[in-house]
Amino acid sequence: MFEGFETLDIEINGVHIHGRHGGDGPPLLLLHGNPMTHVTWHRLVPVLSQHFHVVATDLRGYGDSSAPPAGDNNVNYSFRAMADDQVQVMCSLGYDRFRVAGHDRGARTAHRMALDYPGVVEQVALIDILPNHHIWNHVSRQWAQSSWHWVFMVQPEGFPERMMGAVPADWFMTHKLSKPGIGLDFMDPAAFAEYVRCFNEKTIRGSCADYRACITCDLEMDSRDVDAGNKIDMPALVIWGSKSHTGKVYGDILPIWRQYATRVSGGAIECGHYVQEEAPQETLEWLLEFFSQ
Repeated sequence: MFEGFETLDIEINGVHIHGRHGGDGPPLLLLHGNPMTHVTWHRLVPVLSQHFHVVATDLRGYGDSSAPPAGDNNVNYSFRAMADDQVQVMCSLGYDRFRVAGHDRGARTAHRMALDYPGVVEQVALIDILPNHHIWNHVSRQWAQSSWHWVFMVQPEGFPERMMGAVPADWFMTHKLSKPGIGLDFMDPAAFAEYVRCFNEKTIRGSCADYRACITCDLEMDSRDVDAGNKIDMPALVIWGSKSHTGKVYGDILPIWRQYATRVSGGAIECGHYVQEEAPQETLEWLLEFFSQ
């Protein structure tokens, strides 16, 4: 995986950020979701790196990046903090403007990045998410059943961490990543092994802080943006899995995203939540067409 890529290890904002970068062309930042790492992009980077200088990193708290203390109101794991990490990483590579694509938590980081850095983010691709503000203000029974970890991981510090760490990492990852009716046959064993390797005390602690931030300081920031009428104002691609919890609970999500972004395009892909691993060819086609505009 990532043949020809260089390892990236940068100290920024008091946090160690790990990743890989390679390829030629304009800069493209790739951000992963929970409970994964930058390895989630391994099926796409061989082609993307023919068109872009691809930078794929581990978010703070995940993979081989470090996990700082949560801070007051979990602010050190806000998507604003995560977004600033990644902007600084790109600056350290010599880029003051770039494209970004994110999946799951990485897409939420990219959403915040697009709001906070409109002069830096040229285009943003958001994969299989809805805005945090919409989710927390439209909670349903169906959503809670399929997104149980959202309300489990935000419980008081120490409780979910101890329970998640009490079982073998491969057992937890198998049950977390395997979605009903889809399973895990689509996943490369080497990628799965990386996710298991990185699912340790540090990642459990960091990921729980990430989810606590989402319902506290992130929601406060998002609500202020909505009240002020702030929207993503650069071209935004929204794609999702028709069989994912996003697709099954909400259906066509473009009308929802048009309440939060001014220039939205996209559509559904016939797959589950892990779009870039389940349907890499279709995902590539969407990304290449969008980022070539």
